[in-house]
Amino acid sequence: MIKEMICINCPIGCHLTVDCTDINNIKVTGNTCPRGVTYGINEVTAPKRMVTGSVKVKGGNIPMVSVKSKEAIPKELIFKSLELLKNVTLTAPVHIGDVVVKDICGCGIDFVATKEIKQQ
Repeated sequence: MIKEMICINCPIGCHLTVDCTDINNIKVTGNTCPRGVTYGINEVTAPKRMVTGSVKVKGGNIPMVSVKSKEAIPKELIFKSLELLKNVTLTAPVHIGDVVVKDICGCGIDFVATKEIKQQ
């Protein structure tokens, strides 16, 4: 099977052709750097994405804080991971890097705060 995709590792956005006919010998062409090869192979074998969202904050100078996964998580967990955030409410103060949800869906990666929220 041949897949066409655009690499998202840098602003160049190389148009990749990934030949995954033989899953043990995946060939990637169209990349201008080695990261394109890694991206192409990962995208057809185990795609992952960074996930961002926001959660409520009680007693803060603003009512919400932005959060992100500390690392990319398996693509199939994105919607489940966002569901987890719906029921989270933090209490101010919140600091950048604070763990908001530990071990997202059992994948070993945490959601962390990306903004400072002061107490009101």
